[in-house]
Amino acid sequence: MRPFTELTSRTVVLRERNIDTDQIIPARFLTTTQRQGLGQFAFNDWRRLPDGSLNPDFAFNRAENAGAGILVAGRNFGCGSSREHAPWALADLGLRAVISAEIADIFRSNALKNGLLPIVLDEAVVDELLDRPGIELRIDVAERAVFLPGGSRVEFALDAFARTCLLEGVDQLGYLLRQDADISRFESQRHPSTSSRQEFVHAS
Repeated sequence: MRPFTELTSRTVVLRERNIDTDQIIPARFLTTTQRQGLGQFAFNDWRRLPDGSLNPDFAFNRAENAGAGILVAGRNFGCGSSREHAPWALADLGLRAVISAEIADIFRSNALKNGLLPIVLDEAVVDELLDRPGIELRIDVAERAVFLPGGSRVEFALDAFARTCLLEGVDQLGYLLRQDADISRFESQRHPSTSSRQEFVHAS
């Protein structure tokens, strides 16, 4: 994972509510455990017309949204199944953050594990963002804040552990592995070594 400290990007908007994980990436594309390449299937049934050609009206197919790293979506984003492929697909599509008035808990957890930042803001703020697609936002992970055009600051909730993992660019396992030396030192101080225990047994 790449460290995620700050992002300045335009937004792409999907106004629909209750966008579930099967709409984010349909089940028929869950045939791989590789994260790379899944972006081409993100929102597939919306991005493509019945003949397989791209739908020119879909937000992610419009030229003005190319390179946008922030998705603003209707409330209850990421509901449905627990498939981790959903945040994989969004990240591979180029997104770094999703903003909504409500984000499903399991999707939120999976997203954070994969460097995709789920941000829940007050519905009035999200409605304003939904009405202004393509505006530029700045997200500061350390400050846990979104800066709107004009400098207005809106804070969002992010627990300390998830914040640390994003800033350091590690997942849960990576974070634990970085603590290996400290864990080993703690364990050696907490428990006698095997040889010490054996000497004690023989002495007894």
